[in-house]
Amino acid sequence: MSLTYPDRVHTALRVGGACVLLALAGCSSNGDGNGNETTAPATTSASSAPSTSNVGAAHISIKNFTFIPATLQVRPGTKVIVENDDSVPHTLTATGDQAFNTGSIDPGETATFIAPSASGSYPYICTIHPNMKGTLTVS
Repeated sequence: MSLTYPDRVHTALRVGGACVLLALAGCSSNGDGNGNETTAPATTSASSAPSTSNVGAAHISIKNFTFIPATLQVRPGTKVIVENDDSVPHTLTATGDQAFNTGSIDPGETATFIAPSASGSYPYICTIHPNMKGTLTVS
């Protein structure tokens, strides 16, 4: 059985496309070119996608217009994940020097920030609902 001209063209395109995909997959790298893996720096921006590297991270939930836990103790530089389990947007914003600020977190979304490097007590609020209060203690 021989293929007609249109069938040969479609087959050639499929095989060529597969080769391109395989070549591109072989070119991707997380290394520095010397066989060493590299990692991206931490960010403090809001994100709706859950991170796969949350080991050692601290968590704060927002539910019923309350930060849970209201007081959290972490080490300097700890990644803090804030999850909005409420029905309205919220923020988690340090008062005073504003050492951290998640920005608005929509219902069902998460945001992250990195705890300050200086030890101390950092009160925070929801800027949308200022009656919501909590404290991050860094030590």
